[in-house]
Amino acid sequence: MSELITAELVDLDLSAETKSAAARSLAGRMVAAGRVTDLDGFLADVAAREAQMPTGLDGGIGIPHCRSEHVAAPTLAFGRSARGIDFGAADGPADLVFLIAAPAGADDDHLTILSSLARRLMDPGFTGALRAEGDPAAAAARIRGEEAPAAAPDPEEAEVAPADTESEKVQPFRIVAVTSCPTGIAHTYMAAESLEAAARAEGVVLNVETQGSAGFERLDPSVIAAADAVIWAHDVDVREKGRFGGKPVVDTGVKAGINRPAELIAEARRKAERGEISRVSDERREPDPRTRGSAGASGHFGVRLRTYLMSGVSYMVPFVAAGGLLIALSFAIGGYEIASAKSVADHFVWGEAASWAALLNQIGSAAFGFLVPVLAGYIAYGMADRPALVPGFVGGAIALTIDAGFLGGLVAGLLAGAAVMAIQRLKVHPTLRGIMPVLVIPLLASIAVGFLMFIVVGKPIASLQNALTDWLNGLSGSNAVILGVVLGLMMCFDMGGPLNKVAYAFAVGGLADPTPGSLKVMAAVMAAGMVPPLAMALATTVRRRLFTRTERENGRAAWVLGASFITEGAIPFAAADPLRVIPSVMAGGAVTGALSMAFGCTLRAPHGGVFVVPLIGEPFLYLLAIATGTVVSTALVVALKGMRGKPDKAAPADDEAEVPVAA
Repeated sequence: MSELITAELVDLDLSAETKSAAARSLAGRMVAAGRVTDLDGFLADVAAREAQMPTGLDGGIGIPHCRSEHVAAPTLAFGRSARGIDFGAADGPADLVFLIAAPAGADDDHLTILSSLARRLMDPGFTGALRAEGDPAAAAARIRGEEAPAAAPDPEEAEVAPADTESEKVQPFRIVAVTSCPTGIAHTYMAAESLEAAARAEGVVLNVETQGSAGFERLDPSVIAAADAVIWAHDVDVREKGRFGGKPVVDTGVKAGINRPAELIAEARRKAERGEISRVSDERREPDPRTRGSAGASGHFGVRLRTYLMSGVSYMVPFVAAGGLLIALSFAIGGYEIASAKSVADHFVWGEAASWAALLNQIGSAAFGFLVPVLAGYIAYGMADRPALVPGFVGGAIALTIDAGFLGGLVAGLLAGAAVMAIQRLKVHPTLRGIMPVLVIPLLASIAVGFLMFIVVGKPIASLQNALTDWLNGLSGSNAVILGVVLGLMMCFDMGGPLNKVAYAFAVGGLADPTPGSLKVMAAVMAAGMVPPLAMALATTVRRRLFTRTERENGRAAWVLGASFITEGAIPFAAADPLRVIPSVMAGGAVTGALSMAFGCTLRAPHGGVFVVPLIGEPFLYLLAIATGTVVSTALVVALKGMRGKPDKAAPADDEAEVPVAA
């Protein structure tokens, strides 16, 4: 580890008072050592990582870190503060600050060494020695690991001797864990070390899979199969979740793995004792190219494509929500003709409602102008990370220019991501690696995407978009009802999952260039999405004894969630009893979607639930459609659960008085 830290990168009298000042001071040493090429650019990357999650840890430790194009070689700088610096830890300021800088293309060996340091930070003896050290060179040597750390206790020796022969037959509790963080350098490995230490203290057998930047070695399938419970301490998606299906899962953030390992182990025990089996999707992602080992199955293209599209949709939704609600409010105040008002930059009267309506409309329209570029940019980002943002946004802007609309944005994002991934496969000279992500890749990929969108695929997509618009405008009678049924089923099948998001994205895509048909689609989608939580809330009210105490409590919250168009409010019910709940809410959603389309209800706001009813066309019929679907779902779920009977011991009969309701 001698190439990572030297005495010149150690400051035993760090005088900074804030975390940004501490990072700048330590980064300055890296610049002086020739390890960082652009101080401000590197600090911007450090700040961006800090914004994702504070890097302070209990025990007086701060570990600001990032991967950056401005880092020439993997580097570690260490500072010791007498006054302490606030890095966001729950127990107060940090006096030991480790600034970790990894190049965007750091090799596995360097990252493995950095992960080893992260684990050592969980050793009180190691941090205590650094607090007492008076020589920078000696501190650097200690961090490099040139002084052998105290040997970890042997798990066999640490176990408490059994009290009798019967206890010898008791098998230890077994846990498998996965830890991961956005950068994959420090928190990932510190959480693993913390969990392992807590498991040794509890006499638990624990095996950890660290899904870090240096890749990951999959746990042996036999180890997973023998485990009694699973702990996920992660801030990014756990890779290949399907391996852990059928076991109790404690799902939490990586910080909890560092700060509360004993609590997580105790929670895993409780879940195993109760027999709680978490629903884990069997879908598996494509193995990361950095992954080591041969075990595990590969994810298919459909899984990856869905992930890419959901990345774009998730970033697009806030623009849609803000812009759509502003436009809807402008129409409520000034009428639909406000869309043709003069620019408020040229004409604005403080005392006129029309001017305020025009202001809201024009702000909302500006937000909507980003809808397609953001969709395309973040689809590309989901495929190929930050270098793909520029060509993705450029492709999305071109889609607007050639009237390719929402479909053009989808295609542009996929093209941009594919172009960047292709360029990244090219072998380049090491001297060019630093400028590839910030100059070469965006330049070449933007040219490729621009050519394809303007010359090759843009016009056919624009024609398809226009045909779709014309079809929506011509929807009437049975065709509209059928579309309403399909959208209702999609909204209610997975309640916030991929099908739900596809239906919602289809609806909000039409709001970018609203037509009577697209406004009907938006109304049907929101109405159907409100049904599942409202139905569960009503069911827990009229047939309380068919639900557990926890479900009844969730039912109270589901009233608000459903009224606010938060379909996910029904997920706890679906997870506990999918075969009864999911078909029931799908039936109600289909009824609501069909009625909304049949009634000709329209909606210009992309969100809001009952709070935007004044902005809905045919509002009373709209509420009738929602109420009808809710009653249908409630009746079905009550009937299906009634065949099963009471939820056994989970809902005690005497905890609350309730009025019997006739079936």
